[in-house]
Amino acid sequence: MSKPSRRDSTRPIELLGLSGILALFAGLVVFMSTRDLTLGLIFLGLAFIVSLVVLAMLSLAVGPTGEEKIDLREQDDTERDRPGH
Repeated sequence: MSKPSRRDSTRPIELLGLSGILALFAGLVVFMSTRDLTLGLIFLGLAFIVSLVVLAMLSLAVGPTGEEKIDLREQDDTERDRPGH
């Protein structure tokens, strides 16, 4: 089995970073408008979770590229060639 590419391995970090930025923005907007730190932190947490779930679902909805389709076919072929399957 081959190692994932650098782009594939950094994809989760990208999703976490973007979710963190969106959450920080939402938390700051709520904090600046209400001057209530607790409420700002609550909205920061909620925005982080919601944005992370939405971004993960959107990334799952994107179909595989040509290279990924070839890789999937190769993996399927090697699975069929193994004895006992």
